[in-house]
Amino acid sequence: MPAERALRIIGSDLSESSLTRHLDGLPGVDAVGLEARAAALGSRSIKTSSKAWAIDRIISLIDLTTLEGADTPGKVSSLVAKAITPDPAEPATPRVAAVCVYGDMVPDAVAALGAHHGDPDEGGIAVAAVATAFPSGRSSLAIKLADTADAVAAGADEIDMVIDRGAFLSGRYGLVFDQIVAVKEACRKPDGSYAQLKVILETGELNTYDNVRRASWLSILAGGDFIKTSTGKVQPAATLPVTVSMLEVVRDWHRLTGEKVGVKPAGGISTSKDAIKYLVAVAEVVGEEWLQPHLFRFGASSLLNDVLLQRQKLATGRYSGPDHVTVA
Repeated sequence: MPAERALRIIGSDLSESSLTRHLDGLPGVDAVGLEARAAALGSRSIKTSSKAWAIDRIISLIDLTTLEGADTPGKVSSLVAKAITPDPAEPATPRVAAVCVYGDMVPDAVAALGAHHGDPDEGGIAVAAVATAFPSGRSSLAIKLADTADAVAAGADEIDMVIDRGAFLSGRYGLVFDQIVAVKEACRKPDGSYAQLKVILETGELNTYDNVRRASWLSILAGGDFIKTSTGKVQPAATLPVTVSMLEVVRDWHRLTGEKVGVKPAGGISTSKDAIKYLVAVAEVVGEEWLQPHLFRFGASSLLNDVLLQRQKLATGRYSGPDHVTVA
């Protein structure tokens, strides 16, 4: 349970003062050092046996997304068709990990997926739903919990929630913690299992790397299965330095507890060249074992198009991505 997990780390009660003392006591982030490390990782090659490996891995880690007020059942069906068959001309192209939609579109996504609906680690495609008054998070807890429970009841396998950034930035860590815990419980399914919970920090509104680190720790302490950078509605969205900072928290959490937490950069990653930089960062910071759907995702709507283009060019010898992607 999240409370028990947090108590093991904090070593006292889960009061506002205890959470504040723990989070404010985290080491500060060396911004210059972090950005230099991210730049170095972004210039490296990934250890792979071929460029094709990196391209196919990116596809298998994408949450293909449509989150617009004008979304319709037809648009969701088209998204699902692309998720199932990304490139009709090349049937061997991997499927994406999930489709991500608003909660009211979950039944349409589930119906369109049919037999393809399932665990992405086992070849299926999951349905992820944004919830908790996405993207602002400005609603009562009762509405956030109903939003979550409705999506889970409709068949969502994953819930992408947003934290209350106003509460976090004003130092009300206990409120944010309690809301994440409550949303996690609302992810409970009738069979006793839970939809996977991705906690969106909206890092573009957190202003500092120190805040990103604190919010990452708080989200994991409260029971998040993933920490996610952004809604995609605020700029800047995902950046490599922010993602490296979040990966470092996940690494430290794993060293401390043995538990693995996922990371999802979302928003602004639109080319295979940029996506490969994130693969390198994951491999170098937490290890290549994280490069699988239950531990790493790209939140994207346009990334797949460029990756498919580069995949086609690679097959014809006209690839224009990174020059050196070699694997052991």
